[in-house]
Amino acid sequence: MRKQRQIGPYTVVTRLDSRNTAPGAAPPEHRFIARSPDGDRTVLVSTPLATTDTQRFMAEAEAARYLVGPWILPTAELAAPGDRPWHARPYRPALPLPTALSVYGGTLPERTVRALGVALAETLAVLHGQQLTHAGICPAAVLLAADGPRRTCYGAVRAAAPDGTPRHEAPGLDAGSLPPEQAAGGRPRPMGDVYALGATLAYAATGHTAPAREELPPTLRSIVPRCLARDPAYRPQLIELIDALADQGAAPADSRTRAEALLVPGWLPAPVVAALAHQSAAVLSAEVQPPPQPRAAAFAVPQPGH
Repeated sequence: MRKQRQIGPYTVVTRLDSRNTAPGAAPPEHRFIARSPDGDRTVLVSTPLATTDTQRFMAEAEAARYLVGPWILPTAELAAPGDRPWHARPYRPALPLPTALSVYGGTLPERTVRALGVALAETLAVLHGQQLTHAGICPAAVLLAADGPRRTCYGAVRAAAPDGTPRHEAPGLDAGSLPPEQAAGGRPRPMGDVYALGATLAYAATGHTAPAREELPPTLRSIVPRCLARDPAYRPQLIELIDALADQGAAPADSRTRAEALLVPGWLPAPVVAALAHQSAAVLSAEVQPPPQPRAAAFAVPQPGH
């Protein structure tokens, strides 16, 4: 049997991401579905790219432990200081956005893109209210689960290169989702998240992050191009984005948020739901061997007369 990879205390079951390196498909970190030694817990484990500064990677992972808000996967566990870097989040069946497009066989339905946009915008509004900037939104950073999207890769831009250093060609960053001011080395700020969100929605709706206005579905044509404005001052506020995508600002009649009103059964197309079920079944049925235990030291047995 092939030796299974260990990351910290966890045994890798499978990669989360395919090896496709097409634009928008490669995440800024390696992500694996893994299981605890006792087999009771399944987690999503991330490790840095070879080119990533491990100290910055772990600093962003530590900060992600305290993220709150809907549709986010905070860090639950980190490598001990001095160990090889990794961090873990709770696992739930989920597909990276590029994988969902591949499974579906094309760009996602307008209903799905609208729900995705509202959910991600609501989460960003919570983060920005805490004076935080995500600085890591791109198509591959967004995971689609049955009950809604989850955002990962918090702080990927900051981990890729320090402020003041151009990030145009920083490994692991999707150039199409990188705000121009951050690509030039500027400090990540909230309106940069709006740019990255617009690029991600454009990708979901058209298959690439810089579409012509006419390529976008009608409900996105008035808002996504504004998100992609090079000057942050011309980008919309998150509430404008939510109003534009959530049925022209109509609020749900009950206590649900705008996103919850859109993330009802059927928000994901059937092939994506089937792929989530397949992933879940494959992970549950995977045979994972516990890591080898250290061998006990051998002691000489004293002989009579010695």
